[in-house]
Formats: sequence, C-alpha cells, structure tokens
Amino acid sequence: MPVTVLWAAKGGSGTTVVTASLALSCPTDSLLVDLAGDLPNALGIVAPAGQGIGDWLESDAPSSAIADLAVDVGRTTRLIPRGRSVDLSSPRWPDLLDWLSRRPAVYIDAGTGTPAPALLDGDVRSLLVTRACYVGLQRAVAARCRPDGVVLVCEPGRTLRAAEIERTTGAPVVASVSVDVAVARAVDAGLLSARVPRMLQRELRGAA
Repeated sequence: MPVTVLWAAKGGSGTTVVTASLALSCPTDSLLVDLAGDLPNALGIVAPAGQGIGDWLESDAPSSAIADLAVDVGRTTRLIPRGRSVDLSSPRWPDLLDWLSRRPAVYIDAGTGTPAPALLDGDVRSLLVTRACYVGLQRAVAARCRPDGVVLVCEPGRTLRAAEIERTTGAPVVASVSVDVAVARAVDAGLLSARVPRMLQRELRGAA
C-alpha cells in the first residue's frame, strides 16, 4: 500500500519524527508530504521557500504540478512542503490522493486532529501515533476515526499497555517506539535526515 497517513489526537505525540523516520528508512524511493508544517525542522533542513501542498489545494494547477513542489531531503527521499495552511475541506483532495497513489511509497504527516476525509478512504493506510496517555486516547476515540494501526510511543512510568491501547482504539499496535535520547539528539542537531537512529529503525519495522 503506497500511501500512509500518520496523525495524532493530541499534540506532542511524535507524529512528525515517526513519519520522517519511516520515509527515510524506506528501501525504495519515498515521498514525504507535510500537512502540519513541522517536517523541515524535524529533518534539520531549511524550510523550502515558495509554494507547497496547501497552495496547490487552493489552486487550479494540474496534478502534474505537484511534483514540481518536491525538494530532496535524502538519497531516496523527497519532501513536499506545506506552504500555506492546508484546507481540509478543499475539493481537490481526491485528485491529490490519486496522484500520490501512483508514487512508490508516500508518508503523510497529517499532524494533530482528524485527517481530511479523503485521506481516510480507499487504499490509504491510517496510523495513529500516540503516547500511552489517557487524555490522548480519549481524544482519539472522540475523533471517531478508526485507524488501521497504532504506533505507540512508550514512556517510562505510564500504566497503560499495548493491549489496553488496542481495546480502546479498536486497532492493533503495529509498532512500539521507545522514548530515546538518541532520537532527541538527532532532531536537535539537525541530523535526522542524514541518519535515523538504528533502534528507531528497528522499532518501526512493523509500521513500515
């Protein structure tokens, strides 16, 4: 399945880092789509100037113009930046999804909140990124958007376990990611696009 959309019900869940790491670790060419606006900072690259996917959604440009928005962030990974704020009600979402579905592997950072309805239909895989946080899980349930899988960010001291996350969300935990200082250091130093920490790569294999 070429298109994976990652989202969180509560801010600070790690969606951007997980999305970037999946794309950078992909064995084939991959495309990152930034709907939240945070990927350049997480990747350690200068925010691309000019237009982005938000601009395309509000334009009448053809689907072929989407490729012109992409910038290189790694040997096999490209990024389509957000540009202006994304309109979740744009009528152009189906056109965007059709274009993305013809790419080898696409990872969309949808940020916090329920993704655009078109991103939850068809051959799109929806992954909820969440910490074992009661408030975050309650918001996920209230969103009425059942994901296909959950990426659980594990923190010391949390009492909720994977089985409880699965019962609450109605979706399997496909990957459990440890809160690791190596990941924070890579992001803070702007090195994530150069080298994803090995432990994070291993832990995300189930979500790849």
